[in-house]
Amino acid sequence: MKTKLQTKTAPLVSPEDKVIKQLREDITNGKHWYIALLEAVGRWEVAEEVVDGRSYKYLIDGEAFDLLLLAERLCRAVDNLLPENEKVALLFHGKPPLELSADELKKLISSQKYRQYLNYFYGITAEEALLLAVEDEVRKERHALGRNNEQEIADEAYRRIYGTTQQELLRLFRREKGYRRSRSMSLTELKEFTYWLFRYRLRHCEKARIGSDTRKALKWLKRNAGSSSR
Repeated sequence: MKTKLQTKTAPLVSPEDKVIKQLREDITNGKHWYIALLEAVGRWEVAEEVVDGRSYKYLIDGEAFDLLLLAERLCRAVDNLLPENEKVALLFHGKPPLELSADELKKLISSQKYRQYLNYFYGITAEEALLLAVEDEVRKERHALGRNNEQEIADEAYRRIYGTTQQELLRLFRREKGYRRSRSMSLTELKEFTYWLFRYRLRHCEKARIGSDTRKALKWLKRNAGSSSR
């Protein structure tokens, strides 16, 4: 009696695993790790995933690309191949090991991701910086009066920029997004909220004010390089 041989099906390799495999090979073969990393970013397709119980959302609101978060994910996958000091400088201080022009970065990560990266920079990184810059202004004013309540300082910063309080804006944001009310906020929701604030400001502020606020945010970032959160 003949028996059929059992064939073992090879496990499917995901597109993400292929990108990581190519990244590892590129670094091993001598390509600079940062260039190989950016090329891997250009090949990456998924907008969000869960790895080892941690949620990664690389694309905020479908249009703002969190380049550093994806860089962190890829660095974790090839950690043993990277120089520790350069990796830390990139992920924790936003300082890349190579200075690249905008055109070079665009070519490495793709034109679409570069546009989405700019959306993230202006809509989240710079928006955070604007809030911190205005909080600094309020803090200096109130320090002279002996009033140093941080929540009051934050509330006043929101009023000056957006015309209302943080709590009211958060309520509007969650209602618009269909999110339930909560006393806490995940890092991903915070990024979504910040990007929502950016778009809210574009809708409600005069163009001259928008330009002035953008310059203020960029000046703050230049003075405090590496201080703003991602």
